[in-house]
Amino acid sequence: MADYINIYGQDILAVESDPANPTVGQIWYNTTSNTLKGGGLTTAGSWATGGNMNTARFALTGTGTQTAAVAFGGGLPSPVTSATEEYNGTSWTNNPTGLNTARAFLGGAGTQTAALAFGGEAPPATTATEEYDGASWTAGGNLNTARLALTGAGTQTAGLAFGGLIPPATGATEEYNGSAWTSNPTGLNTARFALAGCGTQTAALVFGGDASPWTGATEEYDGSTWTSNPTGLNTARRDLAGAGLQTAALAFGGQDPVAGSTEEYNGSTWTTVNPMSTARYVLAGAGTQTLGLAFGGTTGSPTAATEEWTGAGSPLTITITAS
Repeated sequence: MADYINIYGQDILAVESDPANPTVGQIWYNTTSNTLKGGGLTTAGSWATGGNMNTARFALTGTGTQTAAVAFGGGLPSPVTSATEEYNGTSWTNNPTGLNTARAFLGGAGTQTAALAFGGEAPPATTATEEYDGASWTAGGNLNTARLALTGAGTQTAGLAFGGLIPPATGATEEYNGSAWTSNPTGLNTARFALAGCGTQTAALVFGGDASPWTGATEEYDGSTWTSNPTGLNTARRDLAGAGLQTAALAFGGQDPVAGSTEEYNGSTWTTVNPMSTARYVLAGAGTQTLGLAFGGTTGSPTAATEEWTGAGSPLTITITAS
């Protein structure tokens, strides 16, 4: 019989704690728990509970990754808030320096240490734009069109704002260069608000929202124009959140009969996967298709709940037992 090392080329090590980043097929013996373990991949995506936010709220936004996210703004439900919190993959920490303009239903983009906040309801609808450096917010160039319930994509120096409610619903699209916004005369094909988006300034994705009625419409942006995909979300909805890229996106939550519905996009079609543990809407999202983050929102009252998404094909530690 062939030895394991001759098949996979690795020793079975005895260690006191599990490796931080095991490779697929790696086997080790944990002397602390007296268990034999191995590295594998998940076969189906799922949501797991993360640390609660310090301020329960809805109509907030956020950006970053699953282990380095920032959340800002929102409603409590009244008044609106400027609260800013950072997530480290385990817990949220309050930043005493919040947004300069407290608001809800705003858009956001960027990273935890280089975020962008724009638009929203202060009230009324505002054009205010702010830049975050990981410590404080500084005023940036104002949007050309004041609106709320919009969304965004990209980075702090190459941002994208689209959709929203003026009223009426708008398809207005604007690009940010780190100091000023430029309106693109070619807006969304389907004007809507309470929508979700993700991606970059030159490769963005928009999905869902309220176009009277609620829609699952999906469009892709190439830095110049929006192209409609005839295959939209499987569950039309508004007030949802999103994460990821144009060719690898994640849509979750929102107002619909199944408010925890989660779908993955491969650049062509949406596939329904395992739902959220806490169904909610007007929540915020961050991260990627395989490592997503959902936080805040409402279940009928504001929630501080945070959930972490681990998609299929993500690294997994398996405990090996005798059959």
